[in-house]
Amino acid sequence: MVLAQLGGSISRAIQQMSNATIIDEKVLNECLNEITRALLQSDVQFKLVRDMQTNIKKIVNLDDLAAGHNKRRIIQQAIFNELCKMLDPGKPSFTPKKGKTSVVMFVGLQGSGKTTTCTKYAYYHQKKGWKPALVCADTFRAGAFDQLKQNATKAKIPFYGSYMESDPVKIAAEGVERFKKENCDLIIVDTSGRHKQEAALFEEMRQVSEATKPDLVIFVMDSSIGQAAFDQAQAFKQSVSVGAVIVTKMDGHAKGGGALSAVAATKSPVIFIGTGEHMDEFEVFDVKPFVSRLLGMGDLSGFMDKIHEVVPMDQQPELLQKLSEGTFTLRIMYEQFQNILKMGPIGQVFSMLPGFSAELMPKGREKESQAKIKRYMTMMDSMTNEELDSTNLKLMNESRMMRIARGSGRHIRDVMEMMEEYKRLAKLWGKMKGLKIPKKGEMSALSRNMNAQHMSKVLPPQMLKQIGGMGGLQNLMKQMGSTKDMMGMFGGGE
Repeated sequence: MVLAQLGGSISRAIQQMSNATIIDEKVLNECLNEITRALLQSDVQFKLVRDMQTNIKKIVNLDDLAAGHNKRRIIQQAIFNELCKMLDPGKPSFTPKKGKTSVVMFVGLQGSGKTTTCTKYAYYHQKKGWKPALVCADTFRAGAFDQLKQNATKAKIPFYGSYMESDPVKIAAEGVERFKKENCDLIIVDTSGRHKQEAALFEEMRQVSEATKPDLVIFVMDSSIGQAAFDQAQAFKQSVSVGAVIVTKMDGHAKGGGALSAVAATKSPVIFIGTGEHMDEFEVFDVKPFVSRLLGMGDLSGFMDKIHEVVPMDQQPELLQKLSEGTFTLRIMYEQFQNILKMGPIGQVFSMLPGFSAELMPKGREKESQAKIKRYMTMMDSMTNEELDSTNLKLMNESRMMRIARGSGRHIRDVMEMMEEYKRLAKLWGKMKGLKIPKKGEMSALSRNMNAQHMSKVLPPQMLKQIGGMGGLQNLMKQMGSTKDMMGMFGGGE
């Protein structure tokens, strides 16, 4: 995953600082230099990185801090806040409302994945109960209308476009008018791709904007654009009033730091990120949990949301119960692999847990890891009930492994590799041991009186220790927006 490497470098720098016996100017500078290097290597604009370093040094004045202060925590908090500030322009973007017609116009460079993103955006809202429609105002690229038509048909979303008409302004105006009459409450206009040197195309984009009067203009940006991101994003902002950013191709090997620069250039928030080619590989972007994951501090609410999203309602209490017991059998691994194939890459899921750096998991190799999961599941299909339900590793002797390998048409080394993976996941699962699950009646009481005291009773002791004890938990709750986000853990939020 893009930015996994950046997250790994940043959390390593913080970890090295935490391991230092005395936190002095030298240790702080080393930590900041490491983070600066990581951000620059990820193509974040130099000025943004320099400003961030200056701000952290202003906040963390080691000479002025009294002896009792936890310097590590103050530094970590300052880094967290500055990274959030870099990604958060401080004002929310326009949010469409159900039943009220909103026009959303997509703009961006050629090849940034605009047409696919339009459909993903429409599909996301359709699942939430909106009535979206797509208008293809891209007459510049051959095949643009065919692509949109194919995507829209697949997602069962109404669309409008023309093979004959060459004026994008006319098509956009007609399409918006038509769907307004049909009472669609989210009309999405796809425009031609541009780069900042094409003055004529920018003029056309302004005209389309004037004709459709969009409520929101979304700038779609490819995560691999690198250092050019800032200038390009700024040029778009000067032509039309960009109100939000969507970053695409976050599943590739690109460095993706340019995406952070685009937020600064457009002063608009990132609202979604595209994490793959498929329709549902599209995630809502939330700054605090994202930065929290970058720093290896986890995103508990995101983890629980994922569970609530893909695990059937009737299985949720059972799964959470198994998590709290910490026992991990091959059958549980099989069930979780089924869920993970629905949830998304395993690394993305586990990076939401505090103490797990995103770097621990395969990065940029999601397809490979999914193929591996399917291979493991085939081998587990050749196991007996006794083998699937046992936690005794001695049971898996060589003759049993030979039988499983033959039954699944794999080599014995594949079975051994799967058992190694099982041991590794059992270790991770064990860290969740002691997670206390609130019963239904306690849920609302918890949401009303949520504080660090309650939270510490719910979390497993090992996880509490990893977060940094009671003080670290209070900090995390402040950062995550306290009650609302934390309640997301138990599905107690909205």
